[in-house]
Amino acid sequence: MPAAPDSITSPQNPRIKNLLKLQQKSSERRQQNLTIIEGHRELTIAHQAGVAVQALFVCPELATDAQLRELETLFGALPERFSVSKAVFEKVAYREGSDGVLALVRPPHRTLSDLDLPPNPLLLVLEAVEKPGNLGAILRTADAAQADAVIICDPRTDLYNPNAIRSSIGCIFTVPTVATTRQELLAWCAEKGIRTYAAALTPQARPYTQLDFRGPTAFVMGTEADGLTPELREACYQTIIIPMAGYIDSLNVSTATAILTFEAVRQRG
Repeated sequence: MPAAPDSITSPQNPRIKNLLKLQQKSSERRQQNLTIIEGHRELTIAHQAGVAVQALFVCPELATDAQLRELETLFGALPERFSVSKAVFEKVAYREGSDGVLALVRPPHRTLSDLDLPPNPLLLVLEAVEKPGNLGAILRTADAAQADAVIICDPRTDLYNPNAIRSSIGCIFTVPTVATTRQELLAWCAEKGIRTYAAALTPQARPYTQLDFRGPTAFVMGTEADGLTPELREACYQTIIIPMAGYIDSLNVSTATAILTFEAVRQRG
């Protein structure tokens, strides 16, 4: 990529200071309606998904020639492009072995009414998700399985936390993702005729292999620490379990979500 109009060599540069604030504070991300994508692959996926890139920061010492050429093709007309020295870039990079590409983007914001669902949707619902790594892993599952949406009830982390973007490898931009409340979700699923399956260890729970997920389906998953709230669990159509043959009685939430999701995919043929 040819030299950007401006070159940043000081960590005291106001733009660098703002990047750090956006990385560290969800309040800043909400107030500015911006977030950060680090990584050439993640940025390319986001761009293909139509995400609006506001500014691009590139370290020519870390990015490969092939990446620089591709970035020039994709963002050569972007007014806000900056070349960043290696020392400064390493201060704002939040991943090890960074490839020297970072972008400031305006994340999409959707509501349940924005979702354009097929007649037989497959949805993944997470209640009170708080670990960006789990959210990212589930978004990768949703992308791979072509789930129709990921819905977060009462989230404890903002959806576009840079660590969630990194963990999802950019899939948070390829899968329609919505934050809502428990009450709104349940009313919306009832209106749409979507059956909600709560993953929870209860006496009434049935093994997931015994159920038919070929109709409109939403898998409802809780946190690893607390599981689903009783209110949401009891409001769901059916409680399901993944039978466990060993000493433990539960799986990582992202692993459990993947098992259920791909069973639905298998049933749908």
